[in-house]
Amino acid sequence: MVMLCWRPSVKRDGSRRGGDPNGRFKGLMWYKDLGDHANGEFSMAVIQANNLMEDQSQLESGPLSSVKLGPQGTFVGVYDGHGGPETSRFINNAMFSNLKKFASEHQEISADAIRKSFLKTEEEFLSLVKRQWQEKPQIATVGSCCLAGVICSGLLYTANVGDSRAVLGRVDKAAKSVAAIQLSTEHNASIESVRDELRSLHPQDSQIVVLKHNVWRVKGIIQVSRSIGDAYLKKSEFNQAPLLARFRLPEPFSEPILSAEPSISVHKLSSKDQFVIFASDGLWDHLSNQEAVDIVHNHPRNGIARELIKAALHIAAKKREMRYSDLKKIDRGVRRHFHDDITVVVVFIDPYSMNRSSSRSSILSIRGGTPSSPKM
Repeated sequence: MVMLCWRPSVKRDGSRRGGDPNGRFKGLMWYKDLGDHANGEFSMAVIQANNLMEDQSQLESGPLSSVKLGPQGTFVGVYDGHGGPETSRFINNAMFSNLKKFASEHQEISADAIRKSFLKTEEEFLSLVKRQWQEKPQIATVGSCCLAGVICSGLLYTANVGDSRAVLGRVDKAAKSVAAIQLSTEHNASIESVRDELRSLHPQDSQIVVLKHNVWRVKGIIQVSRSIGDAYLKKSEFNQAPLLARFRLPEPFSEPILSAEPSISVHKLSSKDQFVIFASDGLWDHLSNQEAVDIVHNHPRNGIARELIKAALHIAAKKREMRYSDLKKIDRGVRRHFHDDITVVVVFIDPYSMNRSSSRSSILSIRGGTPSSPKM
């Protein structure tokens, strides 16, 4: 019997589609095959590989602020945790609330409001670390990548720290195909420009990036250069006893080694823009941007997030010279040796909704990977 350590939660108003509005479980997978959001339809799926589910995700449709006549639209969040589930769970509970707060203050959705919501979520989590540090020093080593997308008033905002990815599918009618356009910027030490950025920010530190076992890592420890959490690489006070020796750096540091500053892009939607794939790096480890976009373009919308995960798992199995049917039999924990937790949210964009500043239908709050009894 497979025991799941997480379950989704859904709060819903407005129109309903066929099927289970709360999504469904099948083995280690949770999925919501098709639903409505303020700007079209969506499909969502999560597969667990770790012993404790470290990916968290959400889709919020409807009001994007606390102001009665404020902006409305769609918010998507994909939070890929590392070192444990605490940070990604925290973001899943805090990020959208912080966005609504800053959108209310600005009286609109803006890149600045999104940036502030990232930095506020980071501040709140580091405050939690400080409160729990003496009793639970391990909390300082837990972090999460954070990818957020907001569709509002014909604009698509994409904000990211870490190595999750958002890819736009844009139709090319002349070629009868769909082009893949990456919207997010990744922060992983495997990327040369990220290593160059780290070296320029830390010119006195010859060990700021280290190649270990053929993998580039920040300080020889972690692959991502930006994240929420990872307090032990943000503040020197958390890089000492009672933290385990293997996480401690030999020299104290005065400047944060990792950053929570998001890379943000703003894209004006057009009628050619068909859909956006938001996914944790577990998907992109096995599929290229174009491969993922082609799968979405060539399959029905219903269940397309599951279809993407299935395609990634087929490739993961092939890499290990095993059958997909055998991979599916492997339980969580051991499964992590074959692939990571994978979260996929495919958001289809209705061209008729793009220029509307608000949509009163499809008020929805759905979270995949939310634990039934979170412990901070």
